[in-house]
Amino acid sequence: MLSTFKNAFLDKELRRRILLTLLILFIYRLGCYVPVPGLNISQVNDYITGNSFLQIMATITGGSLSNGTLFSLGIIPFINSFIIMQLLTLVIPQLEELSHKGDEGIRKRTQITRILAIALALVQAIGVVVVFNNNGLVDAMFGSTVVTCICIVLILIGGSTLVMWLGERITEYGVGNGTSLIIFIGILSSVGINIVSTIQLIPNDIKNLWYLLGFILIIVAIFMFIVFVDGAERKIPVQYAKQVKGNKMYGGQSTFIPMKVNAGGVMPIIFASSLLMFPQMIASFWPDSKFYIWYSNYMGMGSWVYIVVMSVLILFFAFFYSMIQFDPEDVAKNIQRYGGFIPGIRPGKPTGDYLSRINHRITLFGAIFLAVLTLVPSIGFKFLGNETSLVNAFTSTGMLIVVSVALEFNKQLEAQLLQKHTKGFLK
Repeated sequence: MLSTFKNAFLDKELRRRILLTLLILFIYRLGCYVPVPGLNISQVNDYITGNSFLQIMATITGGSLSNGTLFSLGIIPFINSFIIMQLLTLVIPQLEELSHKGDEGIRKRTQITRILAIALALVQAIGVVVVFNNNGLVDAMFGSTVVTCICIVLILIGGSTLVMWLGERITEYGVGNGTSLIIFIGILSSVGINIVSTIQLIPNDIKNLWYLLGFILIIVAIFMFIVFVDGAERKIPVQYAKQVKGNKMYGGQSTFIPMKVNAGGVMPIIFASSLLMFPQMIASFWPDSKFYIWYSNYMGMGSWVYIVVMSVLILFFAFFYSMIQFDPEDVAKNIQRYGGFIPGIRPGKPTGDYLSRINHRITLFGAIFLAVLTLVPSIGFKFLGNETSLVNAFTSTGMLIVVSVALEFNKQLEAQLLQKHTKGFLK
């Protein structure tokens, strides 16, 4: 990966894209330290530390929520908007048609996603401010508490919209997916802060050293497992028959269809965790309600109900995302159109059924891998004890995001380098 980054930096165009990406990420991190007027920052940090739900949001936003800053909502509203749009595409024919209208359809879907993201940011901002106000974390800076709360809501919505815009600029002009990179840098920042705080506690209690070493060993082992599964794929051989056209002979080649075990990457686990977080965000409007108390107690991270529901949702979204990415019938038609066939399988519908069966098996294994990944860190970290803040800083979702984004970033750099080297052959 380091050699790929070095080679990419030697190319003028890629160097410009990399520097632009780093600049935008730097601007994002600066926004994570701009305080929102009207919030008691020290009390906000203490309150979020004792709230598991808000602590998850704080980790994804790189500690911005804990510090009560401009980017407290981060990219979370846009992720929820993207999930809702993907689900609505299956039930609303008009949205499905936009997917087949080329660039114009993509622009319209993107615009709808943005509007929905701003609406969700409004809902989440109101929820956060209501929770803060009910716990005495809002100071009447603008004359009255109501006016102060309204101003804070508007600032949080503006910050979330700006984060969404920065992510789109990375995707369009930089390297990699902007949304994933923003989450990536946020999680790394949270982990870095907690590692430094743990190191500072070592002189006071030597047990913190063993917590840190155990944490690092578990993280390295899980990272190796994630990388191993991420690179696993099933290669379906495809043979193309020889065809004589005029005086030339075409075909006679053999290739393969790569089917990745974890084709959905981090998306199923992000979808599942975001879906579980959304009801608690809405219920936070009424913090004294029975539903909010029940949801916080029984659907919190680490509870058996949470583990079961999370596993089921991961299985569902893994198959859902697989249906979006891979269409066996369409692949079978293309193979048949160009005179190809899978050895031992008849062309046409039998080929589609065969690819569908293989895809379902691989997707099931990938979904089980993601579900296990949500359980292993929780079980492994319990052996470290509850004294260390590192357990809360690096969840299974965070680890999968960090590894997947790093690998995807490396693949994009390699692809662009390959395109640069083969440009002369394409002219």
